[in-house]
Amino acid sequence: MTDARTVTAEERPEDSTYDISLRPSGFDEFVGQDKIKDNLRVFVEASRRRGDPVDHVLFCGPPGLGKTTLAMILAGERGVMLHATSAPAIEHKGQLASLLTKLEPNDVLFIDEIHRLPAVVEENLYTAIEDFRIDTVMGDGPYAQTLSLPLHPFTLVGATTRTGLLTNPMRSRFGYAARLDYYPAEALAKIVTRSAKLLELPIEAKAADEISRRARGTPRIANRLLRRIRDFAEVLSDGTVSLKLAGEALDRLDVDKAGLDEMDRKYLRTIVEFYNGGPVGVETLGAALSEPRDTIEDVYEPYLLQQGFVARTARGRVVTKRGYDHLGVKPPKGQSKLF
Repeated sequence: MTDARTVTAEERPEDSTYDISLRPSGFDEFVGQDKIKDNLRVFVEASRRRGDPVDHVLFCGPPGLGKTTLAMILAGERGVMLHATSAPAIEHKGQLASLLTKLEPNDVLFIDEIHRLPAVVEENLYTAIEDFRIDTVMGDGPYAQTLSLPLHPFTLVGATTRTGLLTNPMRSRFGYAARLDYYPAEALAKIVTRSAKLLELPIEAKAADEISRRARGTPRIANRLLRRIRDFAEVLSDGTVSLKLAGEALDRLDVDKAGLDEMDRKYLRTIVEFYNGGPVGVETLGAALSEPRDTIEDVYEPYLLQQGFVARTARGRVVTKRGYDHLGVKPPKGQSKLF
């Protein structure tokens, strides 16, 4: 199952407890995303001087890169309360009204996966974020009346992993849209070192580098790998994470030096062994792997495409030379023209 993968960036139940303790509380502690961080610093300081709420902010990007953390930091730096929810939890406009009327001046309302808001809720949110009011219809038929409830000025922070699913009216109402990118290994090594310090876990610098190289550019994955390696260090060693121990633990977790796990390698091997390296259609590939198309496209392929192990062509998926090299297999002669 995909949610059992160690290298999945999706949040798992056991992550939440540790993520809260490891999350930075201010911009100075937050590692990476420097351009976004610097812009937010300016926006927060300007709003503090004017006494206004920070303009509405949209965070886009893959899961596990720090969208929720940045929303918490923004509220903390502004000195206001953060009210967090997820779009699927807001099923009707009554629940939205309940959330909005509890906000104090300049508070931050964080909506995760905002692209999944029901259409009726989204339409009612427009007047709230533009005019700071929400309209409610009382009564039925000819006796119906519209009651306008004033709201305190607030900041809406939305987070989405699927920017393309956001409607244009919703996207246009954010004053600042920031796309979070995958982290370089150097930044992840700093995050791993900081997390190890908070966990009171001795770690060698080379071990932190090794973990960061296999964490697929994602802090959530890096912290998850660190927690698993801590188990190995406490049981099989003296509690210190050395380079040798980190390498052995990661190998036992089936996370190789490129950050690929067994399912990633199975994906590549299926194309190479069954379909001569491709091209192969995604539906055929999904049937061979016993996975639905959405899982193939949203879970397995993004990292493989980003790292150049696989290419998408008009005829289907093709394993690249880098993918063959990673598997230790020679590409067919006729396929060299594709690279």
